[in-house]
Amino acid sequence: MENEKVYQMSFSKVYPLLLGKALKKGRTKDEVDQVIRWLTGYGQEALEEMAEKQVSYGDFFRNAPRLNENRELIKGVVCGVRVEEVKEPLMREIRRLDKLIDELAKGKPLDKVLRGQI
Repeated sequence: MENEKVYQMSFSKVYPLLLGKALKKGRTKDEVDQVIRWLTGYGQEALEEMAEKQVSYGDFFRNAPRLNENRELIKGVVCGVRVEEVKEPLMREIRRLDKLIDELAKGKPLDKVLRGQI
């Protein structure tokens, strides 16, 4: 049931939180957007539209144009949860984005965050 609450959250509410986390640590909006585009396949215009619309966080991922095939390389712990062990596929995608934004905020170079695919 907890997952369902996360899936129903509006992406327009989550996006500023993701941005804020990275911006506080000296990263840029462009870097955050690049990470999200890399993971989901959205173009910049579509990403900005999603950030303004009332689309749920779950639907943001369900409707992603092209999830990056190298997302399987995202491993590690975020919020006390090992990303690669999350059983529910949609929640795993959400945790992957959390992990990427965490890495970005911790100062990891963008090419490393994007698994060498800039």
